[in-house]
Amino acid sequence: MKFRILAVLLTAVGLVLAACGTDDGSSEDGGEMDHAEMDHSSSGEVPDDLSRAENPEYPVDSQAVINAEHMKGMDGAEATVTGAFDTTAYSVTYTPTTGGEPVEDHKWVIHEEIEDAADAPFEAGDEVVLEAAHMEGMEGAGATVDSAEDTTVYMVSYTDTESGDKVENHKWVTEEELTPVE
Repeated sequence: MKFRILAVLLTAVGLVLAACGTDDGSSEDGGEMDHAEMDHSSSGEVPDDLSRAENPEYPVDSQAVINAEHMKGMDGAEATVTGAFDTTAYSVTYTPTTGGEPVEDHKWVIHEEIEDAADAPFEAGDEVVLEAAHMEGMEGAGATVDSAEDTTVYMVSYTDTESGDKVENHKWVTEEELTPVE
């Protein structure tokens, strides 16, 4: 009798624990966040100290094709450039402040979106705190710089090629991730 009660109790506890699992947005493939569920539009506001590009390859209001897979529905989308800025762009790995698995190789966070950024750019391996709020749990998160490149970054608006949703003022794509519209 005691064994049956114990078996029933353990089964009940197991079911309760299984029901308490949460979907933290991470996937089973290396801890990368499923960006498809995030809203990648922004207000278009940029840091005050960000320098507008003087002679960008893709000026504001020009059209370009995105050749990047930061998220589903982005690669191959025709975009309108809404901003062009000269800065250092970083790929970073961070653990969201909301919990969950680390987000690996997030592209891009710019120099002006990192707490206490000095004039000199950060290097691969540097530990930083993010001020960017591109995704939930990013602002205030500790991060490791994976790579850094001096480049022109672009804010773009486009239509998601999979969902058909309009993405406004997406931050950021680099010049190397754009090609002219043919």
